[in-house]
Amino acid sequence: FSVLCSAILSSYLLGERLNLLGKLGCLLSLVGSTVMVIHAPEDEEVTTLEEMTSKLKEPGFLAYAAILLALCFLLIFYLAPRYGQSNILIYLAICSVIGAFSVSSVKGLGIAIKGFFAGQPVLQNPLTWILVITLVASITTQINYLNKSLDIFNTSLVFPIYYVLFTTIVITTSIILFKEWVTMTVVDIIGTVCGFLTIILGVFLLHAFKDMDVSFGNLPQVLQNEQPAPVTRDDKNILIEVDNSSIAPEDKPKVFVLYT
Repeated sequence: FSVLCSAILSSYLLGERLNLLGKLGCLLSLVGSTVMVIHAPEDEEVTTLEEMTSKLKEPGFLAYAAILLALCFLLIFYLAPRYGQSNILIYLAICSVIGAFSVSSVKGLGIAIKGFFAGQPVLQNPLTWILVITLVASITTQINYLNKSLDIFNTSLVFPIYYVLFTTIVITTSIILFKEWVTMTVVDIIGTVCGFLTIILGVFLLHAFKDMDVSFGNLPQVLQNEQPAPVTRDDKNILIEVDNSSIAPEDKPKVFVLYT
């Protein structure tokens, strides 16, 4: 709903246009994300902070978190200063990668809040404060780079691409953190892969053809083959062509006509 709402409102309120291929890309992104969510397995039940701590300490998740942090630092300190103003994916990739930590922190804090009202000593648990600090830092970073992206690029493009990248990262994080891939069936695996490929196609349509003026009204003219424009050659090109002509006999003098 947020993707469609942002595309419609940005068109009416901000004067930003989304062409036919962009609208199709939004639809494909929503369809692909929906297919991924439908086929994603259910979360493993985690009810205490001790269980959450054991999940976070597992080697697989630690390696995954280290890769995300390295990627985030690469995007922030190297790619963003050089390509952030021209490539829409840089800032949105930062927001999406950081989103993996924010969603995990929210899930852990939800468990802590339940434990607090149940009378458990969650405030004495160091994980609670680690999750609070991680959540504040991640949300602040996301808001910062999302606003930068909105200041530069079209809102109709920012929200669909951000939604797709964020959803993909979050689902991947959930699968690794809670080992959901162990319980996935073949049908769910195929559905997840197909949904992901549909998302990629939608993002490609959104980003690759954003500058084309394609709509239902001018679609026949766009599809129709245009006649090639006549090539205008200056006097220099004409002289060179005549000079290099193999038709003129070698024993005859060459005549050049200069136009002023």
